[in-house]
Amino acid sequence: MKTEELDYHLPPELIAQHPAERRDESRLLVLDRAAGTLRCDVFRNIADYLRAGDCIALNRTRVIRARLRGHKPTGGEVEVFLLHEDAPGDWVALVRPSARVKPGTRVAFADGAVQATVEEPLPEGRRRVRFDAPDVLAILESVGEVPLPPYIHRDHQEPLDGERYQTVFAQTPGAVAAPTAGLHFTPEVFQSLDRAHVQRAYLTLHVGYGTFRPIQTENVADHTLEPEEFDLPSESADHLNQTRATAGRVIAVGTTCTRVLETQYRDGAYHPGHGQTAHYIYPPYNFRGVDILQTNFHLPKSSLLALVCAFAGKDFALEAYRYAVEQRFRFYSYGDVMLIL
Repeated sequence: MKTEELDYHLPPELIAQHPAERRDESRLLVLDRAAGTLRCDVFRNIADYLRAGDCIALNRTRVIRARLRGHKPTGGEVEVFLLHEDAPGDWVALVRPSARVKPGTRVAFADGAVQATVEEPLPEGRRRVRFDAPDVLAILESVGEVPLPPYIHRDHQEPLDGERYQTVFAQTPGAVAAPTAGLHFTPEVFQSLDRAHVQRAYLTLHVGYGTFRPIQTENVADHTLEPEEFDLPSESADHLNQTRATAGRVIAVGTTCTRVLETQYRDGAYHPGHGQTAHYIYPPYNFRGVDILQTNFHLPKSSLLALVCAFAGKDFALEAYRYAVEQRFRFYSYGDVMLIL
């Protein structure tokens, strides 16, 4: 499959710059693969498309406040975007302007209350950053900024971002991008799912910055994903296995859940475990662990769109994208959502 086959036209004004007024008021595009039909609805009605005994899998990762703004001793401004922690206080990060920050440079954040040293360059333009204090996550809560995606263009962040670029069920800190398919859920939606006897299972995949990396190879198969840390608890694996045993369907909320479920499904069962996955899904692909997919609208020529095309079928998926553009759906992280039955 050629990467150019994953391209589509998106008017820039359809890239959502703010979330919907209410999470569950996002528009819902329902793709019925068996019937080949498209239907418009509102997300709060998601339970209407599921049935008793189904189980939705949700990613409970929590987005950290990964962006820090500081100053060198000379007064020059430095932006540090934390990617992942290798050891307490020892992080891999993006540093801007990297060329002007020599190895060994001290950077002060929060008027000097937090100090770090920018170390040697790493592959792919990254840097090692060592903080004086080991508990960086606690520091980030008070001095860090929400790492909004690069396609959200704002002069300044808004207080609402701290709440809305986070799912209501977020629990385990570690992601630098939100699992956006989960942003639409509210307590009211969960109540409607409970009334419909739709179960829930939780897993964790810490979404990395590589989720925004486009496919730059000519052939889709030549692309690779950066490993991301995941955890599928025993309780959740048991719940999913029981769902399948009683003819229920497994609904993956997002491409992140999909990749964990497909990583941990083998020999006819879901297996608990934790570690890293770089499982890359693109057409053609035989899904084993996912029956229904809920997902936001993704960037052209992205690995996320490749996964959607593998699940829905390339032609049907891209037809749905063209229809969503015609109907003025809102795209990307703060945008609307689709349900692929």
